[in-house]
Amino acid sequence: MPGNIKNVMTAIDYIESHLHEKLDLETVAGAVHYSKYHMHRMFTGTVGVTIHDYVQRRQLTEAAKLLVLSDRPILEIALSAGYESQQSFTDIFKAMYKKSPNRYREEEEFYPLQLRYVLNENPINLEEKEWQDKIVFATQEDIPKWIELVHLVIDGFPHLDEKQYLEQLQEYIKNKRALILKDADTAIGIMAFNEVTGSIDFFGVHPQYRKRGIAKAFCEKALYELARSAQISVTTFREGDKADTGYREIWGSLGFAEAELLIEFGYPTQRFILHREKSEGGDNE
Repeated sequence: MPGNIKNVMTAIDYIESHLHEKLDLETVAGAVHYSKYHMHRMFTGTVGVTIHDYVQRRQLTEAAKLLVLSDRPILEIALSAGYESQQSFTDIFKAMYKKSPNRYREEEEFYPLQLRYVLNENPINLEEKEWQDKIVFATQEDIPKWIELVHLVIDGFPHLDEKQYLEQLQEYIKNKRALILKDADTAIGIMAFNEVTGSIDFFGVHPQYRKRGIAKAFCEKALYELARSAQISVTTFREGDKADTGYREIWGSLGFAEAELLIEFGYPTQRFILHREKSEGGDNE
């Protein structure tokens, strides 16, 4: 695995330094001297998304930044993001950001779809019960590590305002509503939980540590040790949302059931609910 991680880090380095070009699996694989098949398996297995999705989301994030922070014409921004026409750029931008590039520019609020992945070269491997024992309340000293992980899982949280989030995080920590799991100096799991409403207000697992039982361990801790009722809830992407990198599937695999449709911060979402008797099911993260 460490060898794979180093190769994926090399691929990410290449992608990040060529974001203003047309990038695909073949180009990236050729640049780091691997077959397309091998590169696809290594990349997806390590970070949980395909090179195509990672590139698309990173390029759209950089384009969104230019829309807000520059006066460059939209066509020029579209071309610099690897698109051949303004229309093809507008179509995918609307699918991912839920608004046109013009409207996004008018609102003057930049928020990322995807930030650069920073990987841990030597992740430890523990069983689910050991993970659960290591989940503790976060402290003020954990904030930098926590925010690093927020950046890695930003794909699950559309419209995240980091300044506002940081203020809320201070409150979560102060009120012992912030849980963290660390591997040495790296935060690999974080949860902001409201024990009164039973809602998971924020949750993220480091991409390299998914499918290791961490999500289930956090949910069990929240459901059986913190929640004041027999259920907990979370909101996530609606069915068919192209911006979803697999979060609906994860919550479903953990036994959460679909509930009402919502609009949060102007974004269409759906509430999911987990009952105590249903938390004994499978685990996919």
